[in-house]
Amino acid sequence: MDWEKVSKTFITKIGLLWAPYTTQVEPKDSMAKLFHGHERLNNVLLDFSRDIWGYISIDYFSQKTVKGEVGSSTMPHKVNPIDFENAEGNLDLANSIFHFLSSKITKSRWQRDLSDSTSMRNIGSCFAYTLIALSSLIKGINKLEVNKKVINQDLEDAWEVLTEAIQTVMRKHHIESGYEVMKKISRGKNIKKEDLHSIINSLDIPTAEKNKLLKLTPSTYLGLSKKLAKQI
Repeated sequence: MDWEKVSKTFITKIGLLWAPYTTQVEPKDSMAKLFHGHERLNNVLLDFSRDIWGYISIDYFSQKTVKGEVGSSTMPHKVNPIDFENAEGNLDLANSIFHFLSSKITKSRWQRDLSDSTSMRNIGSCFAYTLIALSSLIKGINKLEVNKKVINQDLEDAWEVLTEAIQTVMRKHHIESGYEVMKKISRGKNIKKEDLHSIINSLDIPTAEKNKLLKLTPSTYLGLSKKLAKQI
């Protein structure tokens, strides 16, 4: 009987991967890959949680109040971003275990070390922390409201972002040192609409290009971002 062939047939038939060459223990590379993958996914969610926390702090988002919910033990008026903080904490916990396990299970002292066995009993914990975080994120997202007035005001106060468009058009028409010119005029300065329009009108570029630039505002300078965002 060809035991190698029989073994391979049996293993693959029940949906497992055939590993013909091993040490005393089955390699756990596939598990490490899984844990690394979840850690990277969780990092995306961590980044999202922290960004939303920041946007709430600068009033780009507000949160719907929930009856009976306490925002602070001393300040009754507060509506804290507790769902995003909860998600962040649980994602950090999950990732610390995912990262540890990814490293731990790929090593075995003389291929007889069983310390990975007790470590692997925590596999459920990292997935559980991830699920708690996801639940918190969904809860938090459903409570968000966009403060369009605040965002629009910040955009109206940020005319300097259009210097990118201006210097790009300057270079398109071979105006020497377009980037450096705009940098000198705008870097670290509070640029107003009138300042930019004055610069645009002084440029030696076609009238059609000037008119395009004059029509731009911080809120309409979007490029392909709207289209690309909808493709995700």
